[in-house]
Amino acid sequence: MVTLHAFFALLGGYAVMTLLVVAITALLAKLTPSWVGQQGNPSPTYALVNLGYSFLAAGAGGYVTALVGADNPLAHVLVLGIVVLLLAAFSAVQARGKQPVWYAVSLLVIMPTGVLVGGLIRLQVLGIL
Repeated sequence: MVTLHAFFALLGGYAVMTLLVVAITALLAKLTPSWVGQQGNPSPTYALVNLGYSFLAAGAGGYVTALVGADNPLAHVLVLGIVVLLLAAFSAVQARGKQPVWYAVSLLVIMPTGVLVGGLIRLQVLGIL
């Protein structure tokens, strides 16, 4: 039962993060198509905005993971951070040559950091920090 609860904590946090990024990306593509640019070649403005909302989405994912994984919130958040780091690294390798290197490296740093910040905010709300 504990393993299933941990799985749902990680799944919930990752789902929140992914849904927010997909929804905001789609909204920006519709409202500001000139920012988005061509597939795989975002404009610098869009890339910076994307990094900002990706950080916030990762923070929301970390918060939800800590909320659902209340029995050991920090451990769940750290695992989600590691999963996000590995997925960002895989994505950076796959996008090699299609996106600027600075953008891929920034996502490698921003996403796991956002997850950790969101989890720490939840711990502060709980009075643990």
